[in-house]
Amino acid sequence: MTETTETPKVIGPLDIKRVMAALPHRYPMLLVDRVEQLVLGEKITAIKAVTINEPFFAGHFPGRPIMPGVLIVEALAQAAGVLAIESLDLAGTGKLVYFMAINETKFRIPVEPGILLRLEVAFLQKRSKICKFKARALVEDKVAAETEFTAMIADPVS
Repeated sequence: MTETTETPKVIGPLDIKRVMAALPHRYPMLLVDRVEQLVLGEKITAIKAVTINEPFFAGHFPGRPIMPGVLIVEALAQAAGVLAIESLDLAGTGKLVYFMAINETKFRIPVEPGILLRLEVAFLQKRSKICKFKARALVEDKVAAETEFTAMIADPVS
């Protein structure tokens, strides 16, 4: 008996145009600048270039700018959205990926301007329209944040 194993399809890098085709977000809420690698149905590695020009740094915090943790989680969720849309071949369909739950979130180190935030997201589970993900954000090779979350794939709310 011969066993066949299918090699996962790896795509990338994906530029900002491809990211914007997968996500509805736009400035100032688009938090994924590029995708370095995407393994269809498995995982994604994306980048957010964190610059001092981010609007949130004006108030978080004056004199000690730190990226808000909720926006780090949002960046991870957007990377998951690209992973889901590309993996399920939904680009151009108008389908959106909506947050449903966030669990096990921990923030380890501050994210400051001038770094490239690496976003690593992997599917934990896929069922019909519901997906679970495990994710982490890294500054260089240090974990800045980690989380698990659930999302739903649906038509846009009108």
